[in-house]
Amino acid sequence: MANTPQSRKRIRRNERRTVVNTNRLSRIRTCVKKVETAIEGGDKTAAAEALKIAQPEMARGVAKGVLHKNTFARKLSRLTKRVTAL
Repeated sequence: MANTPQSRKRIRRNERRTVVNTNRLSRIRTCVKKVETAIEGGDKTAAAEALKIAQPEMARGVAKGVLHKNTFARKLSRLTKRVTAL
């Protein structure tokens, strides 16, 4: 258990940040799923629009420390390649 005031404060802060980061990651996953659904449906315009929405959301995840930058680059590259292949 936390003994110092600082460690108690860190526990409180970590709980708040966990909620924020979980929501952000969930939003990112939802955006990526929309792109994949549009790709599977064969709709190139819908896939391109969904990718336009997903890319800044993923970039914000990198900026906030939820995603690693190489993970973002890899996922974006693969999604873009799949969209352009339609």
